Amino acid sequence: MADVIVIGGGFHGMSSALHLARRGLKVTLLEAQYCGRHASGVNAGGVRTSGRDIAEIPLALASREMWHRLPELVGDDCGFVPSGQLKVSETEAEFEVLRERVRLLQSLGFTHEELVDARQVRALVPAIAPHVTGAIWVRDDGHALPFRAVTAFRLAAERAGAVVHEETPVERIAHRAGRWHVQCAGGRSFSATHLVNAAGAWAGEFAAQAGDPVPVETGGLMLMITHRAPPFVNPVLGATGRALSFKQFANGTVLIGGGLRCPASLAQRHGEVDMPKLAASARTVTDLFPHLQPLGINRAWAGVEAFMPDNIPVIGPSRASPNLVHAFGFSAHGFELGPIGGRIVADLITEGRTTLPIAAFAVDRFSRHSPRREESGLLQPQEKELQ
Repeated sequence: MADVIVIGGGFHGMSSALHLARRGLKVTLLEAQYCGRHASGVNAGGVRTSGRDIAEIPLALASREMWHRLPELVGDDCGFVPSGQLKVSETEAEFEVLRERVRLLQSLGFTHEELVDARQVRALVPAIAPHVTGAIWVRDDGHALPFRAVTAFRLAAERAGAVVHEETPVERIAHRAGRWHVQCAGGRSFSATHLVNAAGAWAGEFAAQAGDPVPVETGGLMLMITHRAPPFVNPVLGATGRALSFKQFANGTVLIGGGLRCPASLAQRHGEVDMPKLAASARTVTDLFPHLQPLGINRAWAGVEAFMPDNIPVIGPSRASPNLVHAFGFSAHGFELGPIGGRIVADLITEGRTTLPIAAFAVDRFSRHSPRREESGLLQPQEKELQ
């Protein structure tokens, strides 16, 4: 009999299962399709602390420390490359936006984002177009392989005793007589004392069933990968004035993202690739690196993600039901937070608290009669990039 049921076999669900199992709890994880199928397995793999909402920064920095020692945690580096991340400006006005961002962070005691001028950008990426005016440089960020990361955490969780059930879509949850009862398709059912809602784009339905309705929005996210090219860029690259996130792998292929949204269906569990939007993102890449214009696209794909109105996730206990922790709504930038997200969930279940600041991610923040976070100065414009 399980102590905890985790709904969702994405990165945050799997990380939660790992951390909980290592604390001695009996964990059952239920995944509707296969682990890492959607946002966690099909994102760009950015390990990014840069450009985050102020509320996310402490979590992102703590998680990045874990990324740098993943072999100790799961026995695999998950393809993590500490390449650094560079967010470039293309005009003087954009460079001033970056300058103000760094000033704000420094006033709050954060020093991980560094302002660099055009000369320094070209030293880091000599092939970049001459019109670039500067950038924010984050030297300890990087990128990893999403499906490999989900798989490594799964294997580590199973070695710790967690039991994973794929092709087991959850339909209903209910709390009765001190236990959570989970009804799945095909008549299967499970029960446990604690429940973790890490169901990604489908988590809003379970939150509502538990009495915690949230205005979560479903969206598709797209990526494409090119044919091989000679090496020309080492850091992960983003832009200030337009959607862009791309990186070159060791084999020469270039992965292009940038928070590119597309239609998605919860019922069909499917995101539909929008080729005109992908073409616009490809043009951004060739504006910055004109020599790539002849490079062909090998393939494109889409996953399904949950977006919150304020672009930060829901992380924390239910306000309406006992022994339930939510972890969803990462709004296209949850991959880097995966290692620390699972630790926070385990803290909340085993200790009733966590040392990291999570008040901003409360599930009931949209229903409270309190000042908006924008008015308090805490909410910064969210960088529109995929992971």
